[in-house]
Amino acid sequence: MKANEKTSFFTSFYRFQFASIVATAADFLITIFFTEIFKIWYVLSTALGNLIGAIISFFLGRHWAFNRKEGTLHWQAVRYAITSLMSMGLNTGGVYLLTENTELSYVVSKVIMAVLIGVSFNFLMFRYFVFK
Repeated sequence: MKANEKTSFFTSFYRFQFASIVATAADFLITIFFTEIFKIWYVLSTALGNLIGAIISFFLGRHWAFNRKEGTLHWQAVRYAITSLMSMGLNTGGVYLLTENTELSYVVSKVIMAVLIGVSFNFLMFRYFVFK
């Protein structure tokens, strides 16, 4: 691997993590808002928050973290949707399993799953599949 490829990898990794923090903050606010204010079941609120976070993450990833504006928006969006649905399933399923099988609150479960899925699965899929 060339030196500039490593720099590109690490730059995109750090930018992706920052963009993920922004998207995750929106995700958490939506989740907590719908669960606590509207009394929507936490699993459905998790999915709704994840959807909003995914939309924010797509645009930050495309325009800043991976800087892949030259790619076809349509195909990036399709690949992103596939990846986001898989991520949503992993996140929502993980939140459900942690919350139902431990004494953790749904918020703590959501934090754990967001970190696990975001740092590993999401980064690799976005870098090598969505914004390749």
